[in-house]
Amino acid sequence: MSPQAKLLAGVELGGTKCVCILGSGPDDVRAIERLPTGERDATLKQVEAVLERWRTQFGAPRALGIASFGPVDLRPGSPTWGYITSTSKLGWVNTDVASRLARRLGVPAGLDTDVNGAALAEGRWGAARGLDDYAYVTVGTGIGVGSIVRGRSIFGMNHTELGHIRVARVKGDTFAGICPYHGDCIEGLASGPAIEARVGKPASQLPPDHPAWDFVVHGLAQLLHTMVLTTAPARIFLGGGVMSAQAHLFERIQRELKRSLNRYVTAPEVDQGLAQFIVPPGLGTMSGPLGALALAVDADTHAAATRSPLVNASR
Repeated sequence: MSPQAKLLAGVELGGTKCVCILGSGPDDVRAIERLPTGERDATLKQVEAVLERWRTQFGAPRALGIASFGPVDLRPGSPTWGYITSTSKLGWVNTDVASRLARRLGVPAGLDTDVNGAALAEGRWGAARGLDDYAYVTVGTGIGVGSIVRGRSIFGMNHTELGHIRVARVKGDTFAGICPYHGDCIEGLASGPAIEARVGKPASQLPPDHPAWDFVVHGLAQLLHTMVLTTAPARIFLGGGVMSAQAHLFERIQRELKRSLNRYVTAPEVDQGLAQFIVPPGLGTMSGPLGALALAVDADTHAAATRSPLVNASR
């Protein structure tokens, strides 16, 4: 660890767990702590306690990065900037996350979605280095997509939410889905909780030949089909708890995507086979926590250049 390395703090707020991290990058992680994502006020108080303890132990960080499950309000100047808004985690609807933590720590803060943060970490330190256009997909408690186009996460009226697109379903599949907003969107059909609701046991306990994987593979290939035809990423990273525990899914999703595209797209990434196009994240399970640190790096840089304490990575 270099004594000159900038001390940064990050919070990856996920649907199941929250990871607090302190350091400057993958080779300089000075502290990391994982907490269950429970009731919102109790969880945020636990996060604040960790950050306060680290400030006493290590000194004040230069900036804070927050990579949160969403939807999150990322609109500059919005009175609810940094709020989790209409999330499927209903106890967290309309929760101030970023502004609360930034005020508590008293340092510049950067904010983006958890999947955008993971994607940015892959671009800064991981397997997306040198790529301007790529995507990170997490399949776990929810399904989310971080899309990077020309080096930046996509932002229009707000961030994208590809985990809630409708997909073409397998003929005869009558599972209603579990999304409280859409029922059978891709998150409602193929996330970890959706798999458990469909078969009655956690995805981690299913053998590779379980018939439930047919539905998951088909749905995820439909999601990737949409991504190939919209943002056209040069590489897609598949992460999250379901993918990391079920490596056999990669080859099956590659085959199903090839079948679904049906030779419509002509590009080296597709024509030369999909084994180098649909891959695990280079940072492994650390993509998410390091995503929060990547946002802190951007916040520190932005604050130094503009003297503004808040930054959206997507802008």
